[in-house]
Amino acid sequence: MNNVLGKLKAKIGRRFCASVLAGAVVFSLASYEFAGHARAATPSPAAAALDDNSVGALLSLDKAMENVASRVTPATVNVTVTSKRSAHTASMQGTDGDDDNGNPAQQFGPFQFGPQMRPRQPQYEHGLGSGVIISPDGYIVTNNHVIDGATDIRVTLTDKRILPAKLIGTDPLTDLAVIKVDGSNMPSVPLGDSTALHPGQTVLAFGNPLGFRFTVTRGIVSALNRPNPYAQDRRSPGQFIQTDAAINPGNSGGPLVNAHGEVIGINTFLISETGGFSGMGFAIPTQIVKPTVDRLIKFGKVNHGYMGIGISDVSPDEAKFFNVTNATGAVVTQVEPNSPGAKAGLKVGDIITEVNGKQVADAGALQVEVGQKQPGSKLDLTVMRDGKQTPVDVTLASMDKEDRDNETASAGHGKPRWGIGLADLSPEARQQLQANDSVQGAVVGQVTPGSPADNAGLQPGDVIIEVNRKPVKSASDAKAALSGIADGGDALVLVWSRGGSSFRVLHPSQG
Repeated sequence: MNNVLGKLKAKIGRRFCASVLAGAVVFSLASYEFAGHARAATPSPAAAALDDNSVGALLSLDKAMENVASRVTPATVNVTVTSKRSAHTASMQGTDGDDDNGNPAQQFGPFQFGPQMRPRQPQYEHGLGSGVIISPDGYIVTNNHVIDGATDIRVTLTDKRILPAKLIGTDPLTDLAVIKVDGSNMPSVPLGDSTALHPGQTVLAFGNPLGFRFTVTRGIVSALNRPNPYAQDRRSPGQFIQTDAAINPGNSGGPLVNAHGEVIGINTFLISETGGFSGMGFAIPTQIVKPTVDRLIKFGKVNHGYMGIGISDVSPDEAKFFNVTNATGAVVTQVEPNSPGAKAGLKVGDIITEVNGKQVADAGALQVEVGQKQPGSKLDLTVMRDGKQTPVDVTLASMDKEDRDNETASAGHGKPRWGIGLADLSPEARQQLQANDSVQGAVVGQVTPGSPADNAGLQPGDVIIEVNRKPVKSASDAKAALSGIADGGDALVLVWSRGGSSFRVLHPSQG
């Protein structure tokens, strides 16, 4: 009996030990797994930061940009306006999206907010724009469209002071305005030389986009001497600076500065299919800003010189028709009767290559040069006429908005030939096209898609007034002139459209 009990105890003991041993093994595995998780949850040491020596160039660039920003930001102001507009005007004007012609361009300020239309009675609108202080005594440059119609103008400084501003003067043609606040020893920045700019240079844009005050963005000069493709006034000068520094509604009137902290442009509009920044912002160059601002401060207005001609660039395709070898200068496309240009003897087809001994690069350059001259100024022009150099002296008149609107630079020409239906310019057509009696020629009735005329950009309603430098008075004249061109030859046509004229080269179809 005792022997049986002993064997039973021994057997139970072995089983217990096995259970304990199994439990120990399980516990050990669990402990190992837990310890493994614990070790995995502890991150390895992070890689060391790059030392200053390896990123010295970037740090130097950052420091330089910080210096420019700290210099210019205190001189950048927020411009708040209250303006009074009629309900009709308000219903005709938008603040975002396309312009009146459906073009994806907009002036990015003032950024509108607050009450909108109230029919048949004046309404008050509130808007935000930007400006830059250019003198310690408080003169501020902004855009005309920022303060247009303002009944009250307030300026907010970076130290949060809000000061009333007085309107000194405006120039709608250049979209510039000067306002002033009372003060002394105010932060200011100088105007630089925009003619020294080159594509690729670093620039900073300052302003108050979408109400976010005192914003700075960095970019480059994307291009120079850009025309305004959507200017409502044909006399408005181009030569805009194009930049990819981010600018948005509310940036209007803010400064575009170079690496020296000098203002080289005043931000004025952007081109975008969405109404927001898409990489194409434009600024008025200081070559236009400085003389305009000087006159606004001195006289309160600007009286631009006026020659009374239409001008466009000379393309390489056109050069041979004018017996010149270089596609430079500005070709005269229109001469108004009794204008200073007409009195001086300028003719359609003349190419203006110099003004007062200074070479004219293109139509835009000539337009800026003439527009910045005072009425009464005398210009010594060098003109290429039928391949021969001719001097012409012109005395500028005053540009009167009421009856002068043809001093224009048209820099764009399509790749201009036939494929057009022509008709006589009847009294009904003349009235519909708003063409005065001096316009004689053949009206374009239809344009065949893909034809040389289509490639040239001709459209129904255009009026062909010359073919190969010879006037045409009717559709039959124009047809005969075009038919008489030898096979394979190009044709130079002078086209009147919406109050202005431009040359187009028509290339014959190939194949």
